[in-house]
Amino acid sequence: MLNVEDIGISFGNHHVLKSLTFSVEKNEVLGVIGPNGSGKTVMLNILTGILRPTKGKIFFCGQDITTKNITERCRMGLGRTFQVPRPFEKMTVFENIVVGGVYSSQISEKEAKTRAMKIMQMTDLSNKGDWYAGKLGLLDRKRLEIARALAGNPKILLLDEVAGGLTDSEITDILTMVKGIKEKGISIIWIEHVLRTMSQGTDRVLCVSEGENVICDLPGLVMQSKKVHEVYLGAIEE
Repeated sequence: MLNVEDIGISFGNHHVLKSLTFSVEKNEVLGVIGPNGSGKTVMLNILTGILRPTKGKIFFCGQDITTKNITERCRMGLGRTFQVPRPFEKMTVFENIVVGGVYSSQISEKEAKTRAMKIMQMTDLSNKGDWYAGKLGLLDRKRLEIARALAGNPKILLLDEVAGGLTDSEITDILTMVKGIKEKGISIIWIEHVLRTMSQGTDRVLCVSEGENVICDLPGLVMQSKKVHEVYLGAIEE
């Protein structure tokens, strides 16, 4: 589905990403871990076209998208969430999802409404469709952030720390939701600091440090890796 080949980006003399290479298979959840400042969110910004890499290539479904803009990538099937959900707070949950569908997929409002009903079921928001987004608690704001990304009918969904700030039981809800999304045939790249999500909710895990690959393997092997332990200075055992 996605091939990232030796991408890097520099801001002046600061090399945020030095050399990052990885792939995402069809119907796969790829977790991404790494210390703060390792370049994980910058990587997502490059994948979605917010930033352009200084070097390297990105291939999506066989097409070179390295120079394509945000809108083109979104309409090709790349959707993403952001660490801090920013819904249209004076619009309802349903309206937020409809807007996401209309503007990311260029579909009719009628079709977007039909899609929104299905997405609310996937994200457990069916009973809150008429709630104003500004009144939602953190878990439901995270759900809505995912729902708006799904409204664009992505082939690959990029999740940026959707479990951050949640309780253990709420993280279980997120894990269940991600499993359901995968079952719909959507591949996922999931950046997260909550390591339980990486061990329980992914097929492979990529560890990034100082803008480079440390290891990419099965979750259990990554969590036990001496290289990963060194990167986290023991914090990975918490």
